Amino acid sequence: MSLYQKAVDLFQSRVRVHDGPLTSQLVRTPGKFGLGQVPDRVAPDATTAMVCGFCSTGCSLNVHLRDGEASNLTPNFDYPVNLGMACPKGWEALAPLAATDRATEPLLRVGEEMTEVSWEQAAEVFTSRMKAILQTHGPESVAFLSTGQICTEEMAFLGAFAKFGMGLVHGDGNTRQCMATAVRAYKESFGFDAPPFSYADFEQSDVIVLVGSNLCIAHPIMWQRILRNPRSPEIIVVDPRRTETAMQATTHLAISPKSDLILFYGLARLIVERGLVEEDFVAAHTNGFEGFRDHLASFTSEFTERETGIAAEELIRIAELIGSGKRVSFWWTMGVNQGWEATRTAQAIINLALLTGNIGKPGTGANSITGQCNAMGSRLFSNTSNLLGGHEFTNPEHRTKVAKILDIPVESIPDQNSLAYDQILEGVKAGRIKGLWVIATNPAHSWIGRQEFSSVLAELDFLVVQDMYHSTETARLADLVLPAAGWGEKEGTLINSERRFGVVKKVSRAPGRALTDFNIIRLLATTWGCCEMFRRWKTPSDVFQIMKELSAEQPCDFGGIEDFDHIDREGGIQWPLPKGQSPEKERRLFHEGAFYTPDARARFLYESPAADPEPPGGEYPLRLLTGRGSSAQWHTQTRTGKSGVLRNLSPAYNYLEIHPLDALKYGIESGREVKVASLRGSVTVQAFVTPTVPEGAVFMPMHEETTNRLTLNFVDPYSRQPSYKSCAVAVAMVEK
Repeated sequence: MSLYQKAVDLFQSRVRVHDGPLTSQLVRTPGKFGLGQVPDRVAPDATTAMVCGFCSTGCSLNVHLRDGEASNLTPNFDYPVNLGMACPKGWEALAPLAATDRATEPLLRVGEEMTEVSWEQAAEVFTSRMKAILQTHGPESVAFLSTGQICTEEMAFLGAFAKFGMGLVHGDGNTRQCMATAVRAYKESFGFDAPPFSYADFEQSDVIVLVGSNLCIAHPIMWQRILRNPRSPEIIVVDPRRTETAMQATTHLAISPKSDLILFYGLARLIVERGLVEEDFVAAHTNGFEGFRDHLASFTSEFTERETGIAAEELIRIAELIGSGKRVSFWWTMGVNQGWEATRTAQAIINLALLTGNIGKPGTGANSITGQCNAMGSRLFSNTSNLLGGHEFTNPEHRTKVAKILDIPVESIPDQNSLAYDQILEGVKAGRIKGLWVIATNPAHSWIGRQEFSSVLAELDFLVVQDMYHSTETARLADLVLPAAGWGEKEGTLINSERRFGVVKKVSRAPGRALTDFNIIRLLATTWGCCEMFRRWKTPSDVFQIMKELSAEQPCDFGGIEDFDHIDREGGIQWPLPKGQSPEKERRLFHEGAFYTPDARARFLYESPAADPEPPGGEYPLRLLTGRGSSAQWHTQTRTGKSGVLRNLSPAYNYLEIHPLDALKYGIESGREVKVASLRGSVTVQAFVTPTVPEGAVFMPMHEETTNRLTLNFVDPYSRQPSYKSCAVAVAMVEK
């Protein structure tokens, strides 16, 4: 009997078919559709609610079924996240499933061609080639790149199999590109990666401060929550561009690009000077205030005005708004996280919340808005930058606890942290990492300075890509492509920005022989020979119960959540929820002033601003800023590009925004092609002359693959998150 047939028999003998709100009949079809169709939870005609699989907002969508297949959807009015609203991506969530370039069969590179192979052969090639590399070069010679796009249970299984089963040391995720800064900032300031807020805080604030966040188009439903605020809040947007959100704000602080750290230190000094510190809170619940106050001495209003471009009088007004506001909330996203001193900038925002006691109460908080649909699940359970459940690989007690729960030898758990994403790629480039497994992400498009990415991956002995599509830039470079089911073709949970578990359900059949990521990992674990280690990991529901055990006594403890149906009934459930507690619709952390540090106090953390790693000047006189181009675009457009509606709602070409004075200076005409060049390479795009971008800077949308041919290969030293938001470029007209 082949390894493949053993895997099939083992899986089918142990799979537990469980009824749920969708089940009217259960169908097993192991022939045409393979393992991916065991079991089906599809009723012929029904409507069921599930969370969207695009961004971290975590909206609930009612999916309408006809003849057992999803046919349409509408937003869920009863869900506490979106309250009956949906953005363009949500309305089009089903379209990517019907794309013509879906990966439907395992593909193996034979010479220069990709050839269809059986799952048996794909699993055996994966196993034999990865084992050969490990045996020759050691456990640090193979790595994996995980994702924030698949279900939490799949992430946990992937990370556990890779590190405990395969014996790998190194694995990181594409959440490194969006959330690593917030993770590091929260861990250092609060003692755990714990976003403290609830979306209800958008509606309960008197003052809302949005930093580097174009909420109107990046997270439209969150902007709608602000519009529901009955308190007529002051809305302060900190952004060098006059974005759609800045246009709607009561105050737009159009700071000089990348001067935000200085701005926040300058505001903190004014709050201290003007006696606006919440002294009782600071004394009872924080450490490090005295040192922070001393650090602020050099950030005078004159210095801050000169560096940020914001007048001293305006700085005083903003400091008084923040210092005297009863309910002040601070929100940030990629404009902060993707910078060369991002961690300290995020902590400067946290410091403002601590100084003024704006934490733990309704309408307050230092609140990082997540990017991907399951970046929070990845942060806790991908087994990459931390051990499952927010534990630490370097902590012997944590390793012992996890080993006991999983019933595995403690020696199978690495006692060192993984290399970060950029270090893994450096390892590939240097020849130390020979094998790479990429799951549900497209780094050949999205990684910084991508001009050389293809040549870096060419250094590998073996590249495996596991994805919904065979056509991504990364999949086209692979030696082996494993076809995966997508959102709506499997079940599991996602965790949104406000720590809310939501349920994904199977409402459509995966095409061809594509399998769920869960079943792919289960098949590979069996072929690898470590299926006994994962004998309890039969279904996503089983893994959810294991995750509950792993979360026990952690800040993210969710032992009080019964199962997927419990999450469904409650309209999503936020962690923490220990056993014996009842879920509430909206909850925030730190309402008692106790943090997750050893002494239960939050920490003031700060540092002198770092030098710009690539300031504009000389041959490259302009600063390139990047960001969201349209609410219809998402990441590398692997999915949004499959929808005709979304394509029509976003530009058909890459473009460059440039200020009229710079256009005049460099002879740029709106609508004409221009060449944009950096030290990494050059691209041709269409110019758009607009005063919404500051003089001396230009803007390009981050979703176009050409943009990352220009970006700077530099990371924050603490979070190792890439600095996508700034680099030096030159712009010139392309001759007709």
